[in-house]
Amino acid sequence: MSSTAVFAAPTTDPRDAERAYRPIGAARRLMLCRDEEVVLEGPAGTGKSRACLEKVHLCALKYPGVRAALVRKTRASMSESVLVTFEDHVLVPGDPVADGPRRGFRRVYHYPNGSEIVVVGIDRPSRLMSTDYDVIYVAEATELFENDWELLTTRLRNGVMPYQQILADCNPDAPTHWLHQRSDAGRATLILSRHEDNPKLFDPDGREWTPRGAAYIAVLDRLTGVRKERLRYGRRATVEGAVYPFDRAVHLIDHFEIPADWPRFRVIDFGFTNPFVCQWWAADPDGRLYLYREIYMTRRTVTVHAAQIASLSTGESYVQNIADHDAEDRATLAQHGIQTVAARKAVTTGIQAVEDRLVVQEDGKPRLFILRDSLVERDEALHAARLPTRTEQEFDGYVYPKGIDGKPIKEVPVKVNDHGMDAMRYLVMATSRPAPTRLYA
Repeated sequence: MSSTAVFAAPTTDPRDAERAYRPIGAARRLMLCRDEEVVLEGPAGTGKSRACLEKVHLCALKYPGVRAALVRKTRASMSESVLVTFEDHVLVPGDPVADGPRRGFRRVYHYPNGSEIVVVGIDRPSRLMSTDYDVIYVAEATELFENDWELLTTRLRNGVMPYQQILADCNPDAPTHWLHQRSDAGRATLILSRHEDNPKLFDPDGREWTPRGAAYIAVLDRLTGVRKERLRYGRRATVEGAVYPFDRAVHLIDHFEIPADWPRFRVIDFGFTNPFVCQWWAADPDGRLYLYREIYMTRRTVTVHAAQIASLSTGESYVQNIADHDAEDRATLAQHGIQTVAARKAVTTGIQAVEDRLVVQEDGKPRLFILRDSLVERDEALHAARLPTRTEQEFDGYVYPKGIDGKPIKEVPVKVNDHGMDAMRYLVMATSRPAPTRLYA
């Protein structure tokens, strides 16, 4: 098949001339690939999601009556990520395909030729499993379990396109991740994406970074440790010297409504230049802890945070409000009706207590979970700097320092990007002894 047949839909629609997208490198290989399972893997900013969405859009234009799906672990996580890229960059302004509900309520994009692209999360399996598709795009595929992926492959049987395909993008993860092992075993075709494949960052004709690309690479070059290995160089780096045995397949779970009778806790780590963190936790009848809501934000005063905390906490009561020791900031919270107790800050003891909770017990479950989509609002400055924007993202960088022999010194962790880690440790320490019965509004 010629590249023209792949990249240009068979139509005289003037929109095609307006869609200024030039697939190069890995993006071009993705466009040409007809294998049933294909994964575009690479670091942040290489244009992976744009390439995948362009291919799905092209298939919908080229083959009338195609049924495609845009999928992520949860539907809620798509509105400000996948759908923004699709509507603002893939579709042209005024494209009738985007007519209909706002992104947060979008269920399907209808094409004039009868093609459809549905929007669905793995957390809504009935919608996925009741329909057949020609092409399925999975965003952030490392969030899925392998069982999720294999169930999706069973729905590739609509038969309108000359081939059926599940395609995905992902950042590099640990080499042991099931998606990497699947590609290493030859069950999925792996295409490696690099920053040079994104024409917004790299000029393929002049063979040099664009001004935007140079600035972006400078941001990534300032990262350290495993985050730099993965996000700058796209390497499947393991977290050497990691403090906690955090496994996203085990400890990160789908959001659910917390029962009203479960004891609840709020825990706060103060910050302004560094993130201010407020975590909401609940304990189930077996004592397992669940992080179900979180503020993780820089450049806001404690007064502003206090008002937001009070608003988000409407109708809830708490066994304890635990906070870092800053007397002035705790007094500010108290002025807004948030009475706190000082956190127990013993680092070594606290780390051991968290480790114990992360261990999977005989019942097959750990004693600490983080719920997906718990973040109240993303700090865009942190996101632009490729720094953690929520507690779950801190685990990879929460490591012990290395000695002169290059081996981790397991005493005190490196004190960087650990604000959610500190708050979590405060909570675990507070719940490791009998809690007071007083309830705070």
